[in-house]
Amino acid sequence: MAQHSAAKKQEDSRLKVILESFLPYRLNVLASLTSNALAQIYAERFGLSIPAWRVVATLGQYEYRTARDIAAHGVMHKSTVSRAVAALEQRGLIARKPNQDDRREELLELTEEGREIYEALAPEALAFEERFVSVLTEEEQKVLASLIDRLSGHARLLAPEGEAEG
Repeated sequence: MAQHSAAKKQEDSRLKVILESFLPYRLNVLASLTSNALAQIYAERFGLSIPAWRVVATLGQYEYRTARDIAAHGVMHKSTVSRAVAALEQRGLIARKPNQDDRREELLELTEEGREIYEALAPEALAFEERFVSVLTEEEQKVLASLIDRLSGHARLLAPEGEAEG
């Protein structure tokens, strides 16, 4: 039994080393840590969840979008966006209007209050980004941005068509 336990520990140890050096895992951990740190800003000050912030940020950037567009833009599941939209609408931060191009969908937009939150939060998000990347030189920041763009484009080619994760 002790031999089996030792073998199991060694197997677990190998898996841990592999997992901790596995790039998709590492990127996911980095994304989660970054998102959670940023979430403290918009959760504490504005009571927004991560998906709600992504909806607000997308509408702040693009003015009008469908829920489907927001899901694709933020690589979020449609149901995640739907719940965030419902919560934001209930708070009076977004409004719906008919989509003249497709009657099956509605366009979403920030209300005046939603726009005020976006305008207050955007500079804080940018300041967070600046603090986050401050451990890198300017050249490293450029290289990182280029690598992220390349890997993101390649991942989109590799990813199966369908719904995003939330």
